[in-house]
Amino acid sequence: MKTNSSIAIALLLTCTAAMAAPQGVKKTAAEKGGLPRYGMAVYSDLCVQPGGEFGGQRITVQRFAEVDTVIYEYTAGGLSWPVVANDVNIDPRGRMMYFTVQPPDEPERTLSGKFSNDGNTLTLDGGYCADESQPMTLQKVRDYAQKPKACRACPAGKKAPAGDPAAPKWEAVPPSQG
Repeated sequence: MKTNSSIAIALLLTCTAAMAAPQGVKKTAAEKGGLPRYGMAVYSDLCVQPGGEFGGQRITVQRFAEVDTVIYEYTAGGLSWPVVANDVNIDPRGRMMYFTVQPPDEPERTLSGKFSNDGNTLTLDGGYCADESQPMTLQKVRDYAQKPKACRACPAGKKAPAGDPAAPKWEAVPPSQG
């Protein structure tokens, strides 16, 4: 038979354990989804063309406490020199990002995309092979010793309707002078 003091001690231990237990379990980056807040990830669709040259692009994202950086590599015949991006913006949840690059002898351009829920793919805005309906998806690199795959041929493009180009849906209004 338990005494009142042993019941009181058991109750006290139970209450203490309940108060010491964490109120809510924090989710890990994998459970939250998207790109983790710290670390490095490489996304690539690099492949080998039938002639032996590389095709595709590679994006390296580095996330530090002070700043996020992106190194962008693309192909223009052969694999280009890496371009360090300017104006890197990754949303706080690690789901979307955009950055600006200025490749040598080319105009500045902004690339944007969305990370998958598990952070294993980056889908860039714009189209694959100049077809806006085909998303450009880069897979997260896990095996850096893996040989590149053969490039897949671009799908047959959709023909644009013949005729006059579409008029803009809005027209600029000249500034008023007053």
